[in-house]
Amino acid sequence: MFDKSLVSQRKVLCVALIMILGLYKMSSAYAQNSQVLVRSLSELLPFLDDDNIELKMEPGTYVITPDDVKKGSFGITDFEDRAKVLLLFSGNNSSYDFTGVTLQIETGVFKSFGNYRVHELVVTGSNNVLKNLTMVDVGSEYDKPNKGALGVCMDGRDNRIEGFHMTVKGSFPYGYGDAFGKGKHNVIRHQKHSAFLIRGLRNHAKNCTIIHHSYGHAIFMQAASYPTIEGCVVEGRMRKTDDMLAETSGPAFDVDFMTAWGYKLPPGYMLSLGEAGIRAYDGGTTIVDGEVFKRGTDNPTILNCTVKNMRTGVTIAHAKGKKYVEGCVVIGCENGYSLGAGEVVNCKADCAYGPVYASTYERDKGYHADITIIPAENGYYNGSGSVAYIGGTGHKITLRGTPELVEEGLKIKVGGEKGNIRLMHGNFPHQNNFKASDFELNNLSGFPVVLSEKSANVHVYSVGGVEDHGVRNMVKKAK
Repeated sequence: MFDKSLVSQRKVLCVALIMILGLYKMSSAYAQNSQVLVRSLSELLPFLDDDNIELKMEPGTYVITPDDVKKGSFGITDFEDRAKVLLLFSGNNSSYDFTGVTLQIETGVFKSFGNYRVHELVVTGSNNVLKNLTMVDVGSEYDKPNKGALGVCMDGRDNRIEGFHMTVKGSFPYGYGDAFGKGKHNVIRHQKHSAFLIRGLRNHAKNCTIIHHSYGHAIFMQAASYPTIEGCVVEGRMRKTDDMLAETSGPAFDVDFMTAWGYKLPPGYMLSLGEAGIRAYDGGTTIVDGEVFKRGTDNPTILNCTVKNMRTGVTIAHAKGKKYVEGCVVIGCENGYSLGAGEVVNCKADCAYGPVYASTYERDKGYHADITIIPAENGYYNGSGSVAYIGGTGHKITLRGTPELVEEGLKIKVGGEKGNIRLMHGNFPHQNNFKASDFELNNLSGFPVVLSEKSANVHVYSVGGVEDHGVRNMVKKAK
């Protein structure tokens, strides 16, 4: 006899099984490509170590205060056990959309962890995208961290940080640049606050803006392999040494303006209150896919960036491998481009406060550059007297510009004394008074060229006048 109840039970079991399988597939798909909306920092934190997610944060302003640190809401120790991290992105293959989000970090947070540096945002995972976050340090430029601070750090591999807008404040001392120390040797003990550190493998900073009101680097690379910096804008502040010397109180006054270079701060120069706009180091430590590496920086690419009012524009001489810079503009910096070797293609710079290009060491070799000299926005205050300083060998350098740009007293120097504020009275002799030989200089600007006594076999094609104090140089006048 046909048992209808048994058939009915089987149908129910089949339907239930189908529903369970469907839920499993939905759950699996969600896990592979989940979309998450968060509305607070406390909701955000659990997702920072997740893989394969797409997260969007609700637009608004979010604040991190010293009280939040006391409550234990923030502060993961980094892999080097040197810093406390507020936001640590350790997952892989994920994207985080912060469009319309402003993260305010009170500068008091930089004192909240005792004997630790503070890193605001760090990526250690791989193949992640973080975009469109506005980060603002709330407080005074003069608020002193306990052990230094850092805005953003990228470790891992194949990560991209895009569209960030950072306002960086809180360092000591602020207002003097590196005149009173920048490393272990200092007259005034300092606590730096840099903006953006790139490490890891093939990491990419794209279309980020950094308003840099801090003593430290804006964008710098350590232990970075094949990094790319593209479309980024950096803006710092400059100050005359005359104005520093006019102070009647403060940390510089207290040391009688005696610099870390071994002599009293000289007048007549303009100094950046920060450090480098874009800088590469030949050492560092990074973590990629869980493995720790100690190494230098290699094969950096810098594209379409603008650097204003920093100590240097693009200084990547300490990197190895192919160094490529294209479409960049440097405005009102102490120095424009320094690569040691490498290519600078279709770039611009002014010589308002220093040279558009300067050789880093006498061993610099194979520097190929095409730089257009542009008008100075606020006039000239170039204490070194240099439009460019070229030492080393094997270069091919083209400097372009119009006669209207020429400022009396400024020269393109080939070898000899740099006139840099840091190199007076025999200081750092290995960075000064270089030999210059066996290269080509095309001076298509109206600025004059001075070939020093240390120049030899330099081929010069020049619109401006040429003084030749060297040997076996070949000079041709251009119309």
